[in-house]
Amino acid sequence: MIRRFISYYKPHKKLFFLDMVCAFIVAVCDLFYPMIARDIINEYVPNQLIRPLVVWSLVLLAIYIVKLILNYVITYYGHIVGIRIQADMRRDMFVHLQKLPFTYYDDNKSGAIMSRLINDLFEVSELAHHGPEDLFLSAIMFVGSFVFLLTINVYLSLILFAFLPLIMFFTIKMRLSLKNAFKKSKEQLAEVNADIETSVSGIRVSRAYTSEEHETRKFEHENDKFKAIRAVAMKEMGKFHSVMTFSTDFLYFVVLLGGGLFFYYGMIDIGDFAAFILFISMFLNPIKRFIALFEQLQEGMTGFARFCEVMDTPIEPESPNAVELTDVKGHIIFDDATFRYDSGSRRIVINHLNMDIPSGKKLALVGPSGGGKTTICNLIPRFYELKGGRITVDGHDITSLTRHSLRSNIGIVSQDVYLFNGTIKENIAYGDLDATDEEIIEAAKKANIHDYIMSLENGYDTDVGERGVKLSGGQKQRISIARVFLKNPSILILDEATSALDNATEMQIQSALDELAYGRTVIVVAHRLSTVKNADEIVVIDASGVKERGTHDQLMALNGEYSKLYSYQFR
Repeated sequence: MIRRFISYYKPHKKLFFLDMVCAFIVAVCDLFYPMIARDIINEYVPNQLIRPLVVWSLVLLAIYIVKLILNYVITYYGHIVGIRIQADMRRDMFVHLQKLPFTYYDDNKSGAIMSRLINDLFEVSELAHHGPEDLFLSAIMFVGSFVFLLTINVYLSLILFAFLPLIMFFTIKMRLSLKNAFKKSKEQLAEVNADIETSVSGIRVSRAYTSEEHETRKFEHENDKFKAIRAVAMKEMGKFHSVMTFSTDFLYFVVLLGGGLFFYYGMIDIGDFAAFILFISMFLNPIKRFIALFEQLQEGMTGFARFCEVMDTPIEPESPNAVELTDVKGHIIFDDATFRYDSGSRRIVINHLNMDIPSGKKLALVGPSGGGKTTICNLIPRFYELKGGRITVDGHDITSLTRHSLRSNIGIVSQDVYLFNGTIKENIAYGDLDATDEEIIEAAKKANIHDYIMSLENGYDTDVGERGVKLSGGQKQRISIARVFLKNPSILILDEATSALDNATEMQIQSALDELAYGRTVIVVAHRLSTVKNADEIVVIDASGVKERGTHDQLMALNGEYSKLYSYQFR
């Protein structure tokens, strides 16, 4: 995982090395101060050497000015490196999320995914900047001060270093519990974010049902769990920080006691003792910096581990010999197809289904809820994978086709229309992102939405709001139909496309759908049987499979399931 983390520095290596070079110079500058102070105390002040005193004081001032400039470079460009690495990781995760199978989104909450994409990567950004820099500075200061300490007094230095293995032992021992605590707090924060996302998205429902207090209690429950888990993490952090702080304080104690005894017995002079004390500060600073780095390391590496979990989730599989689907006629065959969802109920939803949909024909799927109608629609564009059997389009097994070419030739209009935050034009253009304004307008006209759009103050540049909240259900549906007109697919899937609309709006939209369906292979899922009377074939499906199939007149003559459903709706 460390190698994987380091790989993100490669595109920004020039800035990173600039940061490291500046950090190295700052560390070297810091090492000069105790040596200059030692000479001032031992030589220049006792011997009243004013000229060297002034010269070396000016040298020290020049060093501080150099540090001023270098610290600016380190702070600014170091953070730029961290920000760029964070942006690269966020880009990679977003691109990967676009390729994950639908089952991943079935099993993971949107808010939890957002937490990984935003919150976790912020901590990674801080680590990417401060981690290598603090580690490098600490190493330089640690080694440099140790060398200088040895030149001042070997024995006192060895006494000091004899306690270091003990400090390292406690550091390693406490690391695991700290890591686990931070991991749990990240996971719970993701749950809090998921609850917030759900509550905000469903604010109209909660207001309608006057359930604000219920939503608040739900949030407080998750928030309290987060506080409790975070408290455990801070408890572990407190143990670590207090033990490390005591360790550094104890080293001060050792130096003061040992140095005082050495001075008493004439084994060290006053200047060397003063320099030793100053170098001890520099020697302990890396340890203190390491303590702060360790907390950041836990936060950052926990976030990076969660980033890696997403990146390691397998994307939608593609056949190595997959071919492009071209010159599509739209002949679809279900050949002994069997399917069940991996999560939730293990019940088989589609059981050995055989169904032939000739090109250019309109097939309607009707029946009770839970019979698998929508699942059939999701299987054709390979949103989910069959557990048995196969589906072919124009004689090609869909698993032998590239997903892009397959989905490019399928248009879907569903009951739950999703509009992206943006303008009407941008949402229609989703059908063909390279479409011209004229093509977008033509698609809107075919969907019977152009006149309404032109009545708006900003026309096609009108913002639709989040999920199209500023538009009515019928207006959103017509925009989704315009999208499909623009896409111009060979296969059209209408999944309860008008069931949420009133009768008048449905009739208006049905005419647009009829025009859209002309010359294409169409699969219609409908509960309103009046919308499928003219289908070339109607298939009645329930949990046990296909019950009946035929035209409207044939099924009515059978006086079976379809006849009962039809009679019930129009009694």
